[in-house]
Amino acid sequence: MNRFFTVENDEGVRIDKYLSLEMPDLSRSHIQKLIKDNLIEVNGKPVKANYRLCFDDSIKVTVPELKEPEIAAEDIPLDILYEDEDIIIVNKPKGMVVHPAPGHYSGTLVNALMFHCGDNLSGINGVIRPGIVHRIDMDTTGSLIVCKNDSAHQSLSEQLKEHSIRRIYAAIVHGNIKEEQGTVDAPIGRHPTDRKKMSTKAKNARRAVTHYKVLERFGDYTYIQCELETGRTHQIRVHMSSIGHPLLGDTVYGPAKCPFKGLQGQTLHARTLGIVHPRTGEYLEVEAPLPAYFVKLLERLRKNNL
Repeated sequence: MNRFFTVENDEGVRIDKYLSLEMPDLSRSHIQKLIKDNLIEVNGKPVKANYRLCFDDSIKVTVPELKEPEIAAEDIPLDILYEDEDIIIVNKPKGMVVHPAPGHYSGTLVNALMFHCGDNLSGINGVIRPGIVHRIDMDTTGSLIVCKNDSAHQSLSEQLKEHSIRRIYAAIVHGNIKEEQGTVDAPIGRHPTDRKKMSTKAKNARRAVTHYKVLERFGDYTYIQCELETGRTHQIRVHMSSIGHPLLGDTVYGPAKCPFKGLQGQTLHARTLGIVHPRTGEYLEVEAPLPAYFVKLLERLRKNNL
């Protein structure tokens, strides 16, 4: 796959730095390897990683297609909230990765779905992500929809694009949110220096909107619900952190040390999922009950707040 760029306002910038900002899906080390392999050309000629750009430079980047590994079906129990011939909605547990990736080629939701559904998964996203329309983070729990055929996948993808899928999350955040409800309307993109993080200060950020509402207060913590208007990577985590209320347990966007021993990752649960069914055209809404760890944490906070 080839990508092309023309330099306009980045004269003097190293080419590896420039491309790492223009192609946030590739790491800087990956870009440097492409340069070393003579797969990046400027004005028709290969360059070195320290090449500094000139105005109107024409850049061609050749990214070789990755070979997808074979993904094995695994007999992993699923908490199924809804299932029919077109879709399946599961309640994803904490610590489970949605689809295979380097370092996680087994034990994922996809491995479990391949065992449960056999060949009845949409193929639009290829071998690595069969049936997957959207995803939630490894340590986020809750409802996630999977498509069994390409027709359903196309319908749900369109609903995601139009922001018409209803997605409500439960979360516990640091601090006491003063207002009863509010909206964070701040663009999100890849963090300019830490590629594992997202940021509202990113150069190529896209509009992101989160509506939040206070459910319960515990002095130093607040139990809230968040409804997504858009669906960017780490959206709720980034947005709540940006207004000074990072999620409890989120050591990436919040305090480096979690105040509750044993808590694994952010306290975030995809509670409500509402869609227009791809076959019937009727509205379907499913609710995933709060996981045990979340319930126990709420009970502990209530007790401490008495």
